[in-house]
Amino acid sequence: MSLQAKLTNALKEAMKAKDQIALESLRAIKSELLLAQTSGSQAELTEADEIKLLQKLVKQRKDAAAIFVEQNRTDLAEPELAQAKVIEQFLPAQLSAAEVEAVIQSIITEGNFSGMQAMGQVMGLANAKLAGSADGKTISSIVKQLLTT
Repeated sequence: MSLQAKLTNALKEAMKAKDQIALESLRAIKSELLLAQTSGSQAELTEADEIKLLQKLVKQRKDAAAIFVEQNRTDLAEPELAQAKVIEQFLPAQLSAAEVEAVIQSIITEGNFSGMQAMGQVMGLANAKLAGSADGKTISSIVKQLLTT
């Protein structure tokens, strides 16, 4: 089932349940998808493009929530985190830190990389291999940790 079809079904369910947070989140996804499709860059969005778009929306929500928490505005942070959870339902299952570390370790040993000068190369390979199944921040921190040891 395509993302559009899943989104339409989820919107219907959220409307029936009168779930405002889910509705806001789903409408945000739909809006971003429409903007991406009509931007003229390509006729059809690939699954990878859709995953990137969803990850971007989740990251925006989490960043906003972090700022609100910093400013002691938990009343504003909670809806942002709730929206991030709704959007994450459409992302593929995320790998655990241990699984990500194992993949990155195999990349480092296969490519015989060492030292921080190889960070860019390892990050490029890791991002390509782990696209959609781990966020960039996690990948980056694990790559740094493995290359410095």
